[in-house]
Amino acid sequence: MSSSVTRAAGNEPPQPSAAASTEAANGTANGTANGTANGAVTSAGTAATGTDRAPGNAPGNAPDQVPDRVPGAGSGVGTPAAGTPAAAGADGAPATPRRRGVARFARPVLAVLAGALLYASFPPRPLWWLAPFALALLAGCLHGRRARAGFGLGFLFGLGYLLPLLVWTSEGVGPVPWLALATLEALLIGLTGLGIALVSRLPAWPLWAAAVWVAGEALRARAPFGGFPWGKLAFGQADGLFLPLAALGGTPLLSFAVALCGFGLYEALRVARAHPRRTAAALAALTVAAPIGAALAARPLVSDAAEDGTAVAAVIQGNVPRAGFDFNAQRRAVLDNHAKRTVQLAEDVKAGRVPKPDFVVWPENSSDIDPFTQPDAYDVIDKAVKAIGVPVAIGSVLVPESGPLRNTMILWDPVKGPTDTYDKRKIQPFGERMPMRSFVRIFSADVDRVRRDFGPGKEPGVFDMAGSGVGMVTCYEAAFDDAVRSTVRAGAQVIAVPSNNATFGRSQMTYQQLAMDRIRAVEHSRSVLVPVTSGVSAVIRPDGTIVQQTRMFTADALVAEIPLRSTETPATRFGPLPEYVLLAIAAGGFGWVLTRRIRARRAAGPGTPAAS
Repeated sequence: MSSSVTRAAGNEPPQPSAAASTEAANGTANGTANGTANGAVTSAGTAATGTDRAPGNAPGNAPDQVPDRVPGAGSGVGTPAAGTPAAAGADGAPATPRRRGVARFARPVLAVLAGALLYASFPPRPLWWLAPFALALLAGCLHGRRARAGFGLGFLFGLGYLLPLLVWTSEGVGPVPWLALATLEALLIGLTGLGIALVSRLPAWPLWAAAVWVAGEALRARAPFGGFPWGKLAFGQADGLFLPLAALGGTPLLSFAVALCGFGLYEALRVARAHPRRTAAALAALTVAAPIGAALAARPLVSDAAEDGTAVAAVIQGNVPRAGFDFNAQRRAVLDNHAKRTVQLAEDVKAGRVPKPDFVVWPENSSDIDPFTQPDAYDVIDKAVKAIGVPVAIGSVLVPESGPLRNTMILWDPVKGPTDTYDKRKIQPFGERMPMRSFVRIFSADVDRVRRDFGPGKEPGVFDMAGSGVGMVTCYEAAFDDAVRSTVRAGAQVIAVPSNNATFGRSQMTYQQLAMDRIRAVEHSRSVLVPVTSGVSAVIRPDGTIVQQTRMFTADALVAEIPLRSTETPATRFGPLPEYVLLAIAAGGFGWVLTRRIRARRAAGPGTPAAS
């Protein structure tokens, strides 16, 4: 598949200047290593789009000012036919087959490099600022390309990005699920690349392209199998300048700002290089300055003030006997570990070493033994809760006599016992449920590890824990905008994200998820508690700062005073509206492209070949 996509990515009509393409590859490598955009972005643009001035047009015409397609001219804007004098490169040398081949090879390589650069911007690395440069490099590959080339280059970008980002999905099950997931998601990013290539010939194209990027993320968050939002641009910005925008318009606006800054960076350098005194250069620079200015203006929305007082919260990390899928075979040991660490916390409170918490949260799967059907599990939990003497949220698996399993959080009172439950609503495909079981078994026998599917809950869960409204967002749900927002709208003053990362060992998965939780804290202005069986547990304040965290595979308890808040941010109130607006902008861009093509075809007269 990779070779055919590479051919699709490079099947343009002859491009100008192979020398410029060689300089592009060298400039990109040097610029990336030094963390600068100028050499990388402008050189990439030269390799990807040829000269900044259309060779067959009057001096001063930018590509945005020429027709979308000239009959018989191929895919590039104003690209002359091969074999004409105008087919020479920017340096005046003829565009020989060898030089054209170098240019075609450079684009796919730069697309993969851009994807790898975006991966490098994600946690645990604090390199959030690489994301705009990665998208600027991608813009250089896609600008002015045909639709099918945009798809191929977008797909290669997606592989460069997602293969390293999602490698943790291969833990314990081998490479097949990882490669399948990364390839599927990369294909969806390929569609995004196709859309960006289409709108890249429009005036103010970075605006349209950034909206198309958000549309691509919206698609990945919903399909297939309920969607997989992991890897949104927003989730890599927990330490970034753009973070306050999450409180204004949620993750769609945050992703849009990063994409607009990256695409605008490429366009500003491209236009400034060709027409340094033109107003167009200043306007292009505005697409970089606007998202930065908006982020600075949104900073007052980020607050960790204690509107409803404070509470002392504790999260328990009991640890697991060993990493991987086999930890489930040690279910009783996992339960005992969490009960034991809770009893130890009670002893520390009694000795005055830590303050007494108002409530405690255990991780997801901290009791994979159903306490409602197994009396010994019930007794272990009940004794631990009575020892600490405050309400405890317990992560369990409920096994009804018929129907699907339930991934459930149980509110356990030290006097009344279990009083309330929350069933996880977003069930992970190929993890907690197995779509197309018989077909997937052809490729991997690991499908039979999921012997009985889990079923989704229907309602958000907010537990009354010693007078505090603690909203449950179980693990995978934190990646979904609607799951978190509905919990806050249901009255959560605090968000708890009980998780189980033991399956994924010491991979970067736990840090990627922790970054999501920090984004959610700012998005909804809530403290976030992250109890994890063996990964990195943490306490996060409403401004996204981590005040306490554990080490991986270490039994521990975190106790911290946290602010309680009930004010809704604009992101909480608006919900999906910012995303819908951006989707409408993307649709408007596609409509404009279609209108231009129809007009160009009519102007060219009958018999003109349709543009690809």
